[in-house]
Amino acid sequence: MERFQQLILIPLILTASLPGLGFCYSIINGPTNATVLAGSEARFNCTVSVGWVILIWLSNGNPVLTVINSQGAVETSDRFTSQNYTSSNGFTSELIIHNTQLSDSGKIECNIQQLSESSFAFLSVQVNGSLFIKNSTLAVKENSTVEIVCEALGWAPAPDIAWMTNDSFIDKSKYVTQQSQGSNDLHNALSILTLTPTDTEVLTCLADIEALPNPQNATVTVIFVNSTIENDYSEDSRSTWVIVLAVVLSLVGIILLIIIIVVVVRCCCLKKKGSTYQNEIRKVSAEKKKDGDLENRQRHGSENQGYIPEEPWNVQIPRTASLPKMSSKFTVPSADLHTSSVPKVRPQTRIDHLISPKKIRKVTLV
Repeated sequence: MERFQQLILIPLILTASLPGLGFCYSIINGPTNATVLAGSEARFNCTVSVGWVILIWLSNGNPVLTVINSQGAVETSDRFTSQNYTSSNGFTSELIIHNTQLSDSGKIECNIQQLSESSFAFLSVQVNGSLFIKNSTLAVKENSTVEIVCEALGWAPAPDIAWMTNDSFIDKSKYVTQQSQGSNDLHNALSILTLTPTDTEVLTCLADIEALPNPQNATVTVIFVNSTIENDYSEDSRSTWVIVLAVVLSLVGIILLIIIIVVVVRCCCLKKKGSTYQNEIRKVSAEKKKDGDLENRQRHGSENQGYIPEEPWNVQIPRTASLPKMSSKFTVPSADLHTSSVPKVRPQTRIDHLISPKKIRKVTLV
């Protein structure tokens, strides 16, 4: 790209220089040094007298923009543009460099193609990196020394480190700063502050470069812990923990008691339900048994509980002679009907054989 720009600008320069040999014009005011942050804009002004023909802007010796009196600005890159101002005293060209980069740092030259007529300035592009303190809060006991580390990473150039406490600068003898080379032409810095605090204070680490309008800062709060206060704090903490523990144990006990009560009630309900179920089963079984017994009694009869078995006996019953046939018709006067108190005589029969003793059970059908 740069070679292409040079190939375009060389013919223009030669063309503009030929008619200018008979004219005398000069640079009234040249550009001034500028320091900017990377990514921002850089501006340079160059004022020439009346009668000028051509003005060329160069960055580190490379033409980046050309302004011709008869044609205006010839821009070959979007990063390099210009604004022009004309007055009765002369012509002013302003070079604007957009989105500056570290590689833009160097010599910026304004050239009007006249012998010994060029003016230049220097551009410094700087980078502000990160700044942090490892601990945002520190607790320091009485008569104790603490080291506080502040680290700056990715700066160009390396920043200047300073420390402040309660809006007052700390003496440089109390801290040590080390710088080192990082990647991509960037720099790192490490500052260690050694301090024996006597009270709680806020410490500020400051990192500064020329392009920054205000130093970048990081803060840390150092809490001074008195031994008496620490003891009181420990006792208060212990009491607090005892109270919290008591409350927690009470809540746990209440919860366990509720759980036990619920489990007992549940078990009782289940037991009662199971007992009722078993009673129902027994009741159904008893009813079925009762119905079966009733059916057996209806089918086979019931046992006569009042039956008394006869004693075995061995008696020969005499055989009686056959009686004559009696008439089946007889008449008894109604007046002679009465109940006789004479005991009836059982007819004797002779049994020629032994009667084996048997138990006779009488069954009554209901």
